[in-house]
Amino acid sequence: MTRDMDLVREILLAMDSHEHGYAPQSMQFDGFTDEQIGYHVYIMGQANLLEVADASSIDGSSPKAIPLSLTWAGHEFLANAREKSHWLQAKKMMQGAGQGSFQIWQAVLSKVVMNSLGL
Repeated sequence: MTRDMDLVREILLAMDSHEHGYAPQSMQFDGFTDEQIGYHVYIMGQANLLEVADASSIDGSSPKAIPLSLTWAGHEFLANAREKSHWLQAKKMMQGAGQGSFQIWQAVLSKVVMNSLGL
């Protein structure tokens, strides 16, 4: 399964907008299956963007996890990715990089935000 950075952002936004520090009971996003969401939560745990509980099973088709809470790193990434115009500008810049590593995404988003501040 291919990582989808739009889904990563959507999950972070949903977690952040929940009124409590824990994850909402369920997350659904248009255009994404439960399997895709569970897998992305799983890999976001690996990236330390979320605290997660592994919910993978031997008979499952993909690894999956249940989100528990945002981490400091998750809040940091979302701080740069939250503004839709910044996100769209970064996505446009990343088109030439193919998938691009997470570190490149972070650097591009930081650059976009810094440019918006005139720095």
